[in-house]
Amino acid sequence: MSRASGNQDPEELMKEVQEARRIKMLHQPSKVMDMEHELQALRIQLVEKSKQSLQLQKELAIRKRAEEDVSHLYELDGPEALGSYLRIQSCSGRAAELSNCSIQWYRLTAGGGKKELISGATKPIYAPEPFDVGRILQVDIISDGQRITLTTTGPIDPAAGLGNYVEALVRRHDTEFNVVIGQMNGLDHQSQSIHVLHVGKMRMKLCKGKTTVTKEYYSNSMQLCGVRGGGNAAAQALFWQAKIGLSFVLAFESERERNAAIMLARRFAFDCNIMLAGPDDRSPLGT
Repeated sequence: MSRASGNQDPEELMKEVQEARRIKMLHQPSKVMDMEHELQALRIQLVEKSKQSLQLQKELAIRKRAEEDVSHLYELDGPEALGSYLRIQSCSGRAAELSNCSIQWYRLTAGGGKKELISGATKPIYAPEPFDVGRILQVDIISDGQRITLTTTGPIDPAAGLGNYVEALVRRHDTEFNVVIGQMNGLDHQSQSIHVLHVGKMRMKLCKGKTTVTKEYYSNSMQLCGVRGGGNAAAQALFWQAKIGLSFVLAFESERERNAAIMLARRFAFDCNIMLAGPDDRSPLGT
């Protein structure tokens, strides 16, 4: 048409091209049908995907409700602070007896990254110790193959005034604490007589009157930490491995004295290039 009229207007040429394409499509119905079939298949796939999405949302909601029901079988009770103790309590008649469950406590960084197993902390009661300050505590309860995890609402708080108290003790050459031996080498100690634990700048010593029970310099074989289990008095007791083959559980007059003794001994040991901690401490499980 353009050649016949001699008109080369671009707009007219575009209209002619569009008309030519439309006429070509009308004469190729197979391509149109293919497109319609493809659209129909896409519609069917979209419907199926929507059904699957709804089903997955329902399953997720059901599983979430089940997990919430499980987590409410137990709860952590007690102040989340140094100087106290935390207790696992059942809050449902469907909860298994804790004596029939496997229990393990962990400490986590505030961000929830590093997770450290607290070796020996396998009882329903755990008393935070100085290493736990600023950490979140977690406990796993396993019953009939089902794992229930509880965590503290936030990091463990420090004990009020304890830091200043320890700083005052650091200036002394030797600090004495009255203690009672609860266990010796893992066996219950029958005598309830008062002993004196000396925490010095170079060594620790346990005495009864003028008799020295043990006297050991800070070393890599020495261990010191809060008692990891027990009853209500756990916050007042510590575990001390003076050397390989000789260990004690010592009960103090108060929670403040127990935590001060741990912090003071660790401070002096650090000055001797010794990291004084409990069994398997500083052993991350993963990130």
